[in-house]
Amino acid sequence: MHPTPEQDIRGPLPDGLAQAIRATAEDIAGLLRGVPDTSVAVPGSAWTLGEAAAHLALANELMADLMLGRERPYGDGTPQSLAAANAQSLDAFPERRAEPLAEMIADQAEVFLDAASRAGADDEPVLVTPLGPLNRDQLASYLLTHMLGHGYDLARALGRPHMIDRDRAVLCMPFMLRVMPRVTNTATTNGLTARYTIRLPRGTAFGVTLADGALSITPQPLDRPDCTIRINPVTFLLIALGRRNAWRAVAQGQITAWGRKPWLAPRFPTLFVAP
Repeated sequence: MHPTPEQDIRGPLPDGLAQAIRATAEDIAGLLRGVPDTSVAVPGSAWTLGEAAAHLALANELMADLMLGRERPYGDGTPQSLAAANAQSLDAFPERRAEPLAEMIADQAEVFLDAASRAGADDEPVLVTPLGPLNRDQLASYLLTHMLGHGYDLARALGRPHMIDRDRAVLCMPFMLRVMPRVTNTATTNGLTARYTIRLPRGTAFGVTLADGALSITPQPLDRPDCTIRINPVTFLLIALGRRNAWRAVAQGQITAWGRKPWLAPRFPTLFVAP
């Protein structure tokens, strides 16, 4: 039996996160159910629809195991190692039919949420993941982020609306802020000194400091940033996941920048490599 929304609100995860995970898993499953042919290509990817769905199903199972405290080595966090781990896991898992994969995606999200309801809420990162140690809330945010990125791909492949909205994108931020220092692009950060404040509408803001290429994150805006960037949360998430072109977002008025060095704004997306 699935928990009720009221039980989710009183649960151990931050408000809205359990609901967003469950709703996103169901949205993805809803996209897949009834799809007769999963061999169609996913735009911008080398995967077919069936391969992307299989990856999601396997990833949800992996995340559930991690929340249960099980050791699951899966690359070393670099894009190359994660791609190799993805390929290996898909080779070992031949299921590509839409219906079974839809059910596995939804079921493993429920396994994850059940495990999360019993996990400790300590701030210290204790769960070992492909992108470093995370605490329970950060791992839940990671699961949501991962499902939204690939759910977006599935929706595009099927010509259907995606499921990313402002509230879900904001719930991805605990994971994003935690891993941003791990996914820096040393080719673009090397030698750079800069101070950014990133503002998402309705109050969410954080700081990014680069000191001779070393990057650090603060969960609040900086006092005297060189450049302040205001960006829609959905746009921020899509750019961060490599699904959106930053220049196109600027041209469409979804990104604005100001400060002592506003010309630093176009460099910001290049400071990171999507895993």
